[in-house]
Amino acid sequence: MKNIWNEEYETMELSKLRKFQSEKLKEVVSLVYNKVPFYKKRMDELSVKPSDIKDIDSITKLPFTTKDDLRETYPYGLVAAHMDDIVEIHASSGTTGTPIINAYTRNDLEIWSEGMARTLAAGGVTKSDVLQNAYGYGLFTGGLGAHYGAKKIGATVIPISSGNTKRQLSMMVDLKATALSCTPSYSLFLAETGLEMGIDFERLPLKYGFFGAEAWSESMRKDIERKLNIKAYDIYGLTEIIGPGVASECECQNMMHINEDHFYPEIIDQKTLQVVPDGQKGELVITTITRDGSPVIRYRTRDITYITREKCDCGRTIARIHRLFGRTDDMLIIRGVNVFPTQIENLLLKIEGVEPQYQLIVERKGNLDTIEVEIEMNDKLFSDDTIGTIENLKKRIEHEINSSLLIHAKVTLVPPKSIPRSEGKAKRIIDKREI
Repeated sequence: MKNIWNEEYETMELSKLRKFQSEKLKEVVSLVYNKVPFYKKRMDELSVKPSDIKDIDSITKLPFTTKDDLRETYPYGLVAAHMDDIVEIHASSGTTGTPIINAYTRNDLEIWSEGMARTLAAGGVTKSDVLQNAYGYGLFTGGLGAHYGAKKIGATVIPISSGNTKRQLSMMVDLKATALSCTPSYSLFLAETGLEMGIDFERLPLKYGFFGAEAWSESMRKDIERKLNIKAYDIYGLTEIIGPGVASECECQNMMHINEDHFYPEIIDQKTLQVVPDGQKGELVITTITRDGSPVIRYRTRDITYITREKCDCGRTIARIHRLFGRTDDMLIIRGVNVFPTQIENLLLKIEGVEPQYQLIVERKGNLDTIEVEIEMNDKLFSDDTIGTIENLKKRIEHEINSSLLIHAKVTLVPPKSIPRSEGKAKRIIDKREI
């Protein structure tokens, strides 16, 4: 076993883990029933009392929590601790409505630090490493989450935050960063800008990258690893639960280990809301079984994945979730076919002559939805004098999308660097149906 931060919990026997989860579930249910009127009302509506929760299997008796619930109880309606015990507050951006508030006690910050320490350690980070943390600091959970985890390990943190890309790269070189944390799309922007600056990433001590906050594909991982000369790890978290540190890949890069001694996972069928068997794709639901600031019960994440409890080659026994297939609110339905942006991304990144920069433009013509894929050409293709070469590639991409995803998409090849870059989450979908 290597790169395991907390062997006691990450390699715990299943029977012992389930006993631990059962005790913690009973504690958190009693807490929210007695301290959070929202949950008391929901449980009373289902005629469920804390005494009905006997073990972890009883979790299916409890009500779900949704993002709308969190917005409707803004700002402190779901806080279970006294405000004297709240030491930090984070929030979602609120760009799609009322922000989601998450209140942390000292215990919650310790859980958060622990989760991110496991995440970074699983990728190889030790106290000898230097982490360049290019996630945004502030109310967004990404920056401070990675910061707390690195501090717990004892690694050196460069709290550079997001933006100012050329300065980012200069600091990366000068301070000899060995690890990078940011969104996957921003890592590619760093690679692109670094190339323009004449930086040879093969000569840098950079070894690991920890990328999350947006769905990304296996093809993008390979592209990042090749361009930055690192090993790229998928990490998972969300503001509603705690931030990053909920789940992450180990050195095997074979699905993400979920820290289920803190965050109990279920996969449900989106229509029936029933729990599905391990290995079956569905919506991820998470219950925070150890938090006391803003605990949530059966939170519907809207993220699509599946779960396995098979032991990983790394030695961890905690459950693993597959990298996200997408979100239910990101899913496009094009003439009756369900499509996730990552499916299109996977196809595009396998095609020579284009860059990993794209946008999906969805419109409605009459009663039918249409999709246009804009993707950047690389410099070599753009400078090609033969118009036929570009036209043939366009037709080939359209054919690949049609044959693989069963949808007709118009493909437009655009000049290099013409699609806006993001220092945070990339904007991949432009939906004009609502305009």
